[in-house]
Amino acid sequence: MSRNRDKGTAWETAIVGYLRTAGATQTERRALAGNLDRGDIAGIPGLVIEAKNEKTITLSAYVTEAEQERVNDGARIGLAWVKRRGKTSPGDAYVVMTGDNLIRLLADAGYIQSEAARG
Repeated sequence: MSRNRDKGTAWETAIVGYLRTAGATQTERRALAGNLDRGDIAGIPGLVIEAKNEKTITLSAYVTEAEQERVNDGARIGLAWVKRRGKTSPGDAYVVMTGDNLIRLLADAGYIQSEAARG
């Protein structure tokens, strides 16, 4: 395995462990699926997680990728979980998504009522 792939695998594994500790006990790493990829981490219904551990952070590309994977999966929410330089815990990482995904998340959590969230 390449060094970059090893870093990515370690980051995905760290996120899964973090989610399981937080109570999302069904989370697991997902197998690669090429152009029909459905994200890196599965186990939370309606949510696609794209994990990123790269030296150069490109938020636009990550959000675009997470959104395409959300569509591929038929999920309601897609996000990218991006490792911060110098930090090891997923709790210290960046989580990025589109504004539309945030509105759906807030509506699903009961914080807001929005017609826009129904889509």
